[in-house]
Amino acid sequence: MLPALLAKGRGGSIILKLEKFLKNIEEKKIGVLMGGLSSEREISYLTGNSVLEAMNRKGLKVSPIDVDQNIASCLQNIDLAFIALHGTYGEDGCIQGLLEYFQIPYTGPGVTGSALAYDKLKSKEIFKFHGIPTADYEVFYRNQDQPIERTLGLPVVVKPTNQGSSFGVSIVKKEDQWEPALESAFKYSEEIIVENFIDGKLLAIGMKGEEPMPIVQILPKSGFYDYEAKYTSGKTEYQCPANLTNTEIKNCNDVAINVFRALRGRGLPRVDIILDAKGTPYVLEMNTIPGMTPTSLLPMAASKIGMDFDDLVMEILNSAQLDYGDQA
Repeated sequence: MLPALLAKGRGGSIILKLEKFLKNIEEKKIGVLMGGLSSEREISYLTGNSVLEAMNRKGLKVSPIDVDQNIASCLQNIDLAFIALHGTYGEDGCIQGLLEYFQIPYTGPGVTGSALAYDKLKSKEIFKFHGIPTADYEVFYRNQDQPIERTLGLPVVVKPTNQGSSFGVSIVKKEDQWEPALESAFKYSEEIIVENFIDGKLLAIGMKGEEPMPIVQILPKSGFYDYEAKYTSGKTEYQCPANLTNTEIKNCNDVAINVFRALRGRGLPRVDIILDAKGTPYVLEMNTIPGMTPTSLLPMAASKIGMDFDDLVMEILNSAQLDYGDQA
């Protein structure tokens, strides 16, 4: 097993390189980590089971791992981890840190990249620092001393800083929607972001490393890409490749590459953008562990470059690595 092999290296006699270990991947014991402790547990099962089925079709030695508080004991029997977790403890650097301790290569960004991308406030601060377009925003806290007084004009978007799948997200167009939106967001986070609502085309850009895939345009029938629109069949239409000019495509792709670099991206994440009427691509976030079902956005984009679902899973799996692989 990988941790045992690396333990020998501590004496200086054997230094195991990840590149060598990841060869002959069909011989490795692979764990698909799914479930987890977040509000996105059920969504994670959809991703995890789809990935598991793809690996079985490829003839790999793969096992499902239902992640709970006993996860440490479950990791003793795998060589490689495919992270299919969504939300807190799965995308925020927690499971990544544990896998670093066990010296088990894993898919997706490392500890720092995962933490930065998952925290919507820190992401926006980084975007601002690097000159990456993002909506103007304010930050409020559940138990702050001062009353919550918004300075941004309506409409605004209210969201928790550390949730996915649109949990706790509201669009506020009228003043009587303001307090309910705060209440909803504070159910999920001590800290919330209120940002200007940007009217435009909602776009998703899958990344194969620093190479953007064809852009997916998201067209929710309700006008709001909330939880129901994301996970209910028929509630949203998708267009891939998106109907954009060459200039718009270049601008969006350039921004996505900058986001990938600024947030220490790795593997095959997805960058979400709103393109306004003036052609400015405003970044929403980088999703480090995108949904992976046959109808999810990343597989949709991958199919346009000739990569079917099973091959996409293998591409992600082969990107697995450690932050500190040579320091054990």
